[in-house]
Amino acid sequence: MSIMAHTQQVIFWEEPIFEDPGAKPRIESYSPAANIEVVVPHLPEGLTREAGAQALQALLDECLSGAPRPLVRWYYTPMMLVFSRHLQADCTVYDCMDELANFRFAPPDLADLEAELLAAADLVFTGGYSLYEAKRPLHRSVHAFPSSVDVAHFAQARQVGADPADQAELPRPRLGFYGVIDERMDLDLLAAIADARPEWSIVMVGPVVKIDPSELPERPNIAYLGGKTYDQLPAYAGGWDVALMPFAINAATRYISPTKTPEYLAAGLPVVSTPIADVVRHYGHLSAVMIADTAEGFVAACERALAIQRDSATTHWRQEADAALAGQSWLAVGSAMRALIDEVTGKSDAAPMEFYDYLVVGAGFAGAVMAERLARDGGKRVLVIDRRDLIGGNAHDHPDEAGIMVHRYGPHIFHTNSQDIVDYLSQFTEWRPYEHRVLADLGGMQVPMPINRTTLNRLYGLNLQTEAEAEDFLAQRAEPVEPLVTSADVVISKVGRELYEAFFRGYTRKQWGMDPSELDKSVTARVPTRTNTDDRYFTDSFQAMPADGYTAMFNAMLDHPLIDIRLGVDFDDIRKQVHFDRLVFTGPIDEYFNHCFGKLPYRSLEFRHVTLDQEWLQPVAVINYPAEDVRFTRVTEYKHLTGQVAEKTSITYEYPCAEGDPYYPIPRPENQALFRRYEDLAASTPDVLFVGRLATYRYYNMDQVVGQALAKYRRHIAQVREEEAMIDQPIAAE
Repeated sequence: MSIMAHTQQVIFWEEPIFEDPGAKPRIESYSPAANIEVVVPHLPEGLTREAGAQALQALLDECLSGAPRPLVRWYYTPMMLVFSRHLQADCTVYDCMDELANFRFAPPDLADLEAELLAAADLVFTGGYSLYEAKRPLHRSVHAFPSSVDVAHFAQARQVGADPADQAELPRPRLGFYGVIDERMDLDLLAAIADARPEWSIVMVGPVVKIDPSELPERPNIAYLGGKTYDQLPAYAGGWDVALMPFAINAATRYISPTKTPEYLAAGLPVVSTPIADVVRHYGHLSAVMIADTAEGFVAACERALAIQRDSATTHWRQEADAALAGQSWLAVGSAMRALIDEVTGKSDAAPMEFYDYLVVGAGFAGAVMAERLARDGGKRVLVIDRRDLIGGNAHDHPDEAGIMVHRYGPHIFHTNSQDIVDYLSQFTEWRPYEHRVLADLGGMQVPMPINRTTLNRLYGLNLQTEAEAEDFLAQRAEPVEPLVTSADVVISKVGRELYEAFFRGYTRKQWGMDPSELDKSVTARVPTRTNTDDRYFTDSFQAMPADGYTAMFNAMLDHPLIDIRLGVDFDDIRKQVHFDRLVFTGPIDEYFNHCFGKLPYRSLEFRHVTLDQEWLQPVAVINYPAEDVRFTRVTEYKHLTGQVAEKTSITYEYPCAEGDPYYPIPRPENQALFRRYEDLAASTPDVLFVGRLATYRYYNMDQVVGQALAKYRRHIAQVREEEAMIDQPIAAE
């Protein structure tokens, strides 16, 4: 079926019906709704293919006579190009729902016609991401629209109603399928399910197409009910306990993205499917969707599905599915398609949308590196946005009223062991050598942090002279803990309980809002314990500060004619104002997916910036305050970082808090499990690159963010260049 559409009317052009050889070519039409016309051509039997195409072309021209502009050609199959290629359309859409050439009895010239259609099309829509990946190298404007769903229509299945007559007598439990029954169906699997559980009723709703009905497995507990109308499907699904998708894994199913998956979920049914790629990538993370690749596994998955359906106390699986369907309405997809068509035809009432190859959400390290590389190395046009009115993210710095360079979101000290990262950033800044030192204030006594030999000597009034003596001292206080699981375990096993309580317990409770015994061992494992007198906080081979500050470095990174920047704007607003091909998202990954599985927990910070009428306050840049009765965790004095000379000094107090901007992912197993569910969703969105701390729910140092972004860019641009090389090849050669 192909659609010919224009602004006042949508015309659906059906496959021809063949009549007696002496019949005259004609068309019949009917209107199922306002402004929609379904046209059915009638042709005489016995026409040659060429004569049939000429007859269809004449009927089509008759049908479109006097049609207003703009005229849009919309194809579901390239086969209808044969009689419609002559139309002068304002926009041509190839809506590719399946890899038709892989289907049984595919016409021999289908591939050539598809190549012609791809060359003529302004837009290519695909019914799933597997198809998108297959078609993207063949066209410059391919857009994935995975199966959308009329949720309200199929949710009728959740209401108790009368069973259809041909289903009413079938015993429960019932496991059902609706759809075309053709070469995509794994008939052996269907038979195996029925044989393994004869007490189950297997309900098969749909026409049998392109296979001999005699091939269907006949079992007492398999009911073939034939084709039904769209309006009837919720009533049938409402009488099932589990929905089945027993597809074969073959060439015909390689690129399918079954619409029935979201329809079954909207109907409130758990789903059991074979490992169809787009089912796994889009829905495999849901508790309601179970995947199995063997007959035994499929039966076991059906049993699990029946179990959650029977357990009335367990409803999370249905709530989870509902959240996943929230953005898949027909209205949303139709609006997005219409916007793309309006851009091509120039009919959009709004101001013309600007086009960018990439929209980068977030102007911190991850976003700036990706934008700079995409523009300067990749030659792509990039728009960078940030909801804050500044660039640099949490590393943003600026001169305060006293002229002292301060960090608005707390101190950022650059250090790395990667020469590659140093070389990259050195394109945009000179460096001021700086080695960071921190003291811990223990009731007025200030000692080096991390703990070193000097710390031990001052704290205990000792005179430890060698590393061996310090190691022996700590070994006497260490308390072996097996296995090392929590942050408390790590510290106590290294330095004992007294030092743990003095340096770590109170600080960690304030910073994270929970005891170290409740946190993953990675939290305190970041802070070393030394037996020498090295009082530097970091020991990396490169330690320095950008000579003119971080913000100046970011300005240099983003100073490129292919990069535009908009600040103080929200992603949800800007995505309606510009068109972009791909997205780089550096914000919270759960926010991108509308918190569909719940919010990922973070700790936040509040800052109190103060300028003092004195030259210096403290001997080092940062002093930590581990005591729980002191509300703030640390005080930073910035002139140590910048090397500035001034009569006044500027400092910042940091107060950890539960609410506010997300700073630190809370490292607990249940939070990582929640993140992995979002990570699985991210894997199914190939046009979105998730980069940075918030998008990967990891606490990275600045150099690690830069390294991750550079690696992500290199992998991505290699793939893009491979795709572009394929596009530049003649399509006919494919």
